[in-house]
Amino acid sequence: MLCGYMGKILRVNLSTGKITEEFPDENTLKMFLGGSGLATKYLFDEVGKGVDPLGPANKLIFMTGPLTGTPSPSTGRYTVVSKSPLTGLWGQANAAGFWGTAFKRSGFDGVIFEGVSPSPVYLVTDDGRAELKDAKHLWGKSTSETTRLIKKELGEDFKVACIGIAGENMVKYAAIINDAEKPNWGRAAGRCGMGAVMGSKRLKAIASKGTMKVRVANEEAFREETKKRYDWVNESLLKMSLEVYGTAAVLDLVNVRGGFPTRNWQTGVFRGADNISGTAIVEKILTERKACFACPIACGRLSENKTAPYAGSGEGPEYESLGSFGGMCEIDDLEAITYAHFLCNEYGLDVISAGSTIAFAMECYEKGILTKKDTGGLEIKFGDPNVMIELVQKIAKRDGIGNLLAEGTKAVSEKLNKGSERFAMHVKGLELPAYDPRAAKLTGLAYATANRGGCHITAYVEGPTFLSTPYLIVEQSDVGDILQEIPETAKVVKDMEDALAVFDAIGACKFMGMVLTAEDWAALISSLTGWEFTAADFRKTGERIYNLERAFNVREGLTRADDTLPKRLLEEPLPEGPAKGQVVNLEPLLDAYYKYRGWDENGRPKPEKLKELGLEWIIKEI
Repeated sequence: MLCGYMGKILRVNLSTGKITEEFPDENTLKMFLGGSGLATKYLFDEVGKGVDPLGPANKLIFMTGPLTGTPSPSTGRYTVVSKSPLTGLWGQANAAGFWGTAFKRSGFDGVIFEGVSPSPVYLVTDDGRAELKDAKHLWGKSTSETTRLIKKELGEDFKVACIGIAGENMVKYAAIINDAEKPNWGRAAGRCGMGAVMGSKRLKAIASKGTMKVRVANEEAFREETKKRYDWVNESLLKMSLEVYGTAAVLDLVNVRGGFPTRNWQTGVFRGADNISGTAIVEKILTERKACFACPIACGRLSENKTAPYAGSGEGPEYESLGSFGGMCEIDDLEAITYAHFLCNEYGLDVISAGSTIAFAMECYEKGILTKKDTGGLEIKFGDPNVMIELVQKIAKRDGIGNLLAEGTKAVSEKLNKGSERFAMHVKGLELPAYDPRAAKLTGLAYATANRGGCHITAYVEGPTFLSTPYLIVEQSDVGDILQEIPETAKVVKDMEDALAVFDAIGACKFMGMVLTAEDWAALISSLTGWEFTAADFRKTGERIYNLERAFNVREGLTRADDTLPKRLLEEPLPEGPAKGQVVNLEPLLDAYYKYRGWDENGRPKPEKLKELGLEWIIKEI
């Protein structure tokens, strides 16, 4: 009997409406654990090279981890994996809240969607049962209205993950929103356009509830291990800062380093930072702190805007929405930024990609690359909150200039040309989060090598670089002088990528890596599953998963040339602040990283590395 797992994965053929159950074998679970690890195994096996991300041959895979739905700290997360319509590569999004736990307790570890439904549908899972229901009446609805209507149909105890109109319109960076219990609420599986894939399949939502328990191999040991970890988190600086200020706690720390992207990364110092900081949120708009399932921290924010035209309440903002809609767009109106975040919750948009793409459009307009003729008369200027809000709405609706911006920064720059690619701030097509690597060089390597593109949480080196906070999850996270390219520190990126790949596989929040060690997580996994699982197994499993993700990308044609940064970061020195004059010299870091990885000089995993990881079966594929 499997412990930590429900032992079933659903396969839903949307073209035919047929639903079947599959039973993963224990050896595969030991190798990939669950979450993004197991989902990537399915994706690699079933989605061949060149498949259209928005076509019927692509698969959309929701997967929980073994710790999802257990009382261990901050383990309510689920992962969505597919080929990304934004990057054309391996895509993954991850979210917390409560839907992941409800889905798992409904009797399933994951669900694989294939094909395209003839008309809109939604999936219901409930204590071992699964069925598709008509969703034509839900099509065109916001995420909160969709959630309200489904709960009215099925019962208030159902949890819902759904798309809004951005997903229906296949905006390339549409998000999947869960737990939109009230207007403007929700946690987002935001990155890589997983909501667009969902929309392409005419799948509006998944509604889940269940009373089935996650089996535990050694209940007493697991209970003791869980309590010990809770106690450590509750005594940590992490809890004290995030509980009070949320993720915005880091804004001042990044800005003071000169690395808070401003005016589409033209500078790293935002003079309006005090107006949108964590302190400003607490003093001006915060109404309540909100925790996800089994979370001892409660970093979520419930906020209320009190003045027109942005009046309203909802969930947010987060650091990244403050970065993209704030600094990048040079807007210090906290209520406008919060309102933009609310709209992203309702429409189902990734706040990072949406705000970053708008900032890029603002610079294109500033430089005359975009004109009033292109924008329908709209003056897309930095610092204008009303324009920013209007563009969010136009993007979700694919209205006017929004139809172009809905394609993402990379596609827009390729269409506009005229030198705009120099300041198109993406890696592999995924827009960058709000940390400028010219002010912390190792961050640039992490962006360049992240399998899903420009991502801050694949390696999460912002902790030891910008914040001077070591991650206990890796043996060594000392990065030295953050304004120097030190090749030896490339191993920190590699080790953190491996460790944090396991977090996405087991269903845990990556913030816990600041407090708990690999040994801690190995003890939790062992007592839960009954397997002998050590810290060394933890690291090796993460490395296996990371190499499989990379192999998917290599099969799609990815090379070293794709492991790069925007020219602005490589060639344009920061004009002010503590990092004034800095650019990123990426190549020495990349050379060292490939050696630590066991990849060749072009970034391909070597056969001997794949054999070492038990992935010899993919050698012929790449």
